[in-house]
Amino acid sequence: MTANSLKSPTSSTEMDPGIWSKLPPELLEHILSFLPLKTFLNLRSTCKHFKSLVFSPSFISKHSSGSPFSSFLLLSHPQCYSHFPLYDTILGTWRNLALSFSFLPPCAAQFNLLSTSHGLFCFSLPNSCSFLVCNLLAKSSRVIQFPFFPFAFELLTLVSTPDGYKIFMLCSKFSANYAFVYDSKVHSWRKYEGFQPILIDNFHQEGAPFNGSLYFSTPEPFSVVCFDLENGNWERLNTEMPGELTFARLVSATDEGKLYLVGGIGRNGISRSMRLWELGNEGNWQEVERLPELMCRKFMSVCYHNYEHVYCFWHQGMICVCCHTWPEILYFKVSRRTWHWIPKCPSVPDKWSCGFRWFSFVPELYISA
Repeated sequence: MTANSLKSPTSSTEMDPGIWSKLPPELLEHILSFLPLKTFLNLRSTCKHFKSLVFSPSFISKHSSGSPFSSFLLLSHPQCYSHFPLYDTILGTWRNLALSFSFLPPCAAQFNLLSTSHGLFCFSLPNSCSFLVCNLLAKSSRVIQFPFFPFAFELLTLVSTPDGYKIFMLCSKFSANYAFVYDSKVHSWRKYEGFQPILIDNFHQEGAPFNGSLYFSTPEPFSVVCFDLENGNWERLNTEMPGELTFARLVSATDEGKLYLVGGIGRNGISRSMRLWELGNEGNWQEVERLPELMCRKFMSVCYHNYEHVYCFWHQGMICVCCHTWPEILYFKVSRRTWHWIPKCPSVPDKWSCGFRWFSFVPELYISA
């Protein structure tokens, strides 16, 4: 009786517009932070007030680090052009979310994804001899012309900086290698001396950003070199590499200020185990963990001991180890010190056997292209 008497004949599940319009901005901002990604994006087109609130400095500063968005592992493959399957690493499942590229300029009719960094995408536009950097959430984009034409580049790496971003790449068109860096602050390219001999035999592996530089591993005899993104200087690290390495890949935990080494251990070019090291304060490599034997056997079998197909990257507390010829990801959860497999995407046909390229995608609003 009491419950029934409290119900009004005109009761509604909708909030009274008079109440909604008088909500304090900080309360409205807090409510928006609980919305899922798709709803959050749709809100921008409902009214100017919501759009301005979503992009307000207070909202960005409050939610940029612990944002309401999920973080994704994004799969790129030549046979799924302009479609990128997304694995939600927070929910632990594949998501049926379609990334919208409708806002891109007409010259982006064809594109190849090359690198990602903190919500930014870097594409190459083969038909216009240029790159395209964009933020899908902010719907901002910039077309960046090649330094010259024809322009053959290697080891392209997109790096977010506190006040923009930089694009690094090596060019082997000349008799000597040159490094090119694009700086979004000045919207121009700079050319620097390259590093001899060639850095790495795996062009799927990007540089590892660490302390303002990009770090690379060299082929045998294995070593680590770094390129200072500010002054363009190269330096070889004076550190002893682990013994009996068969391949070496570097991964930087940018949010933790750590540099990791993923490598195979074996003889005669055949890996019998895979291990993870961290660069210590004294410049030495300290072993962190070893891949369990059964998981190691599977990984070595899927890459057929062709280690040039192996590449690694950092994603939200995870060290991801991938193979260009395999549709699954092996990853190490740093906080738990455990190894796991991410299963194959259900929408990927079994006939796809090569060309798998994985990227870290953490949607962010405040980085503009």
